[in-house]
Amino acid sequence: MKDVLVVDSVTQLGPTARNGVVVCGSHGGMYPAWVAAHAGVRAIVLNDAGIGRHRAGIAGVSWLSSLGIAACAVDFRTACIADGASMVESGVVTTVNDVAALHGCLPGHTCKQVAKCLRENAAESEDDEVPEIGEFRARIANSGHREVWAVDSVALARPEDRRAVLVTGSHGGLLGGKANDGILDVDVFAAFFNDAGGGKDDAGFARLDVLASRGIAGATVSCNTARIGDGRSTYDTGVVSRLNAVSKRLDLKEGMTAREAVARLVGLG
Repeated sequence: MKDVLVVDSVTQLGPTARNGVVVCGSHGGMYPAWVAAHAGVRAIVLNDAGIGRHRAGIAGVSWLSSLGIAACAVDFRTACIADGASMVESGVVTTVNDVAALHGCLPGHTCKQVAKCLRENAAESEDDEVPEIGEFRARIANSGHREVWAVDSVALARPEDRRAVLVTGSHGGLLGGKANDGILDVDVFAAFFNDAGGGKDDAGFARLDVLASRGIAGATVSCNTARIGDGRSTYDTGVVSRLNAVSKRLDLKEGMTAREAVARLVGLG
């Protein structure tokens, strides 16, 4: 799309994003919005990730309005999460913030329509200071022999997490639908993700089979039971929505809580 930057993840935003209009496959939660604000975008379109618990999937879209940045989110059922090209091709908008609305963006518009509208009307971003929101990484105490970490983003994984259990707030999609997306290079024992509603082509579960091919137990929790972008929420209230083959062999079950699943994993050899 001419004069619109299309990326699969906010982690791919570089200097060229400044004062640009961006279509991005990331969820519309707080952390992607914060990254976008730091990159100095003037407008961005994100994925609503099923909206989910406490409307976490679009919380960042609303927050960007306070910084004067236009933002929209597309329906998770119409575009694959983590896939910018899919957003452009078939995304239909569910959410617009006040700034985007002032520029003529409306729910029901296509991604292409709002991107064009924002490209033509959104003002350049100011050099205002962006408030810190931070990302959370904390050890979950347990009586088992395996470390468990709650992380808001899988990008917070560390080399020393090898053979640990990671409970993340990240979605379970693959960047651009590619198996070698490089998001989790550490060979953890198990990893939990938010399913972002599952969405178009079951994109919110796509990472699970790739993890299984590496011998890693993988699971998603329903976006309606845990706040996307919040690893502690995944652990505290998440309910397992899908498992990969490795998790099933370890006797995890869909419908069990993330707490129950973790307790079972840390008791295994």
